[in-house]
Amino acid sequence: MKTHLLKIPLLLASAAFIFISAKSFKEVKGLKDYYKKYFPMGVAVRPSELSSEESKLILNEFSSITPENAMKMGPIHPREDRYFWRDADTIVNFAVRNKLKVRGHTLCWHAQTPNWLFIDSTGNNVSKDVLLQRLKSHINTVVSRYKGKIYAWDVVNEAIADGPEFLRKTKWTEIAGEEFIEKAFEYAHAADPNAVLFYNDYNTEIPAKRDKIFKLLKGLKDKGVPVHGVGLQAHWSISTPTREELEKSIEMFSSLGLQVQFTELDISVYSGRQGGQLIQGQQQPQQQKSVFTAEMEQQQLEKYKMVFDVFRKYKKNVTGVTFWNVSDKYTWLDGRGRKNFPLLFDQELKPKKAYWEVVKF
Repeated sequence: MKTHLLKIPLLLASAAFIFISAKSFKEVKGLKDYYKKYFPMGVAVRPSELSSEESKLILNEFSSITPENAMKMGPIHPREDRYFWRDADTIVNFAVRNKLKVRGHTLCWHAQTPNWLFIDSTGNNVSKDVLLQRLKSHINTVVSRYKGKIYAWDVVNEAIADGPEFLRKTKWTEIAGEEFIEKAFEYAHAADPNAVLFYNDYNTEIPAKRDKIFKLLKGLKDKGVPVHGVGLQAHWSISTPTREELEKSIEMFSSLGLQVQFTELDISVYSGRQGGQLIQGQQQPQQQKSVFTAEMEQQQLEKYKMVFDVFRKYKKNVTGVTFWNVSDKYTWLDGRGRKNFPLLFDQELKPKKAYWEVVKF
């Protein structure tokens, strides 16, 4: 009897400890909680992260998720007669179960787009009408599948040229000219009239490119095309952008009556502009050994502090901020041949000093 009596308090103590620990975990504030009165805090995810240790971090810190690659046309629609839904469904179902918002990314892009879209059975370019019909079918199929579960879509991605030209030279412009852009928005709006539709691009703080994006969006708005927002990708670094560049971009695009979202935020510890995609299958440089130094840590901290000061200042215009990847453990910038350490969580999924500056206000 004494043995059993001794066990009871221990069991009760253990149960109390478990209860307290679980309660404490639930009460840990994340980015989504600090910014609840400002805008949703999101993150780009891969399906594998939703069943790994990253999932706890995602749920604790973020209120919105974006598929990093799973909804791009190549991965989700590899052949004309075949859709691959598994990865996209995994992400959307995770969001629905956990009451997270979802940003769809992306319906029309020049990269990660299957070649079948542009050619006929003889290997020649299809006509403009055929291309637009294929685009319509793709957008209607994908958007309709997730109607009511995805609140916003990056409809057209990176159509503006980095050089002196207005539009980027791609198969889209070669076959359909500028019209494919407005048609993509019309098709998406028809498929889900309640979805918020974005044009998404990088280097949006460079005046020359910003002016061209503004011209594109103003033209679409003037024609009555259903574009509702602009996604500023925010692939930045410790040297870019300046506060003045950033504020100017928000003010310009907001003047068109558009929502502004920062859709792919990361801040590299190396100077220079990080915008532009890495092409799948392209030979990548060998990974260099990189060290996250105290100097890098301080410079990154200061840049993150500045940009979030600006985001909060323009909270009436900024309707979302999404980090591009979860932690420094894996980021898309790894493909550039070095670790860029661009996020708020380190390779062990722990908050960096920059994190505490972002939530200190």
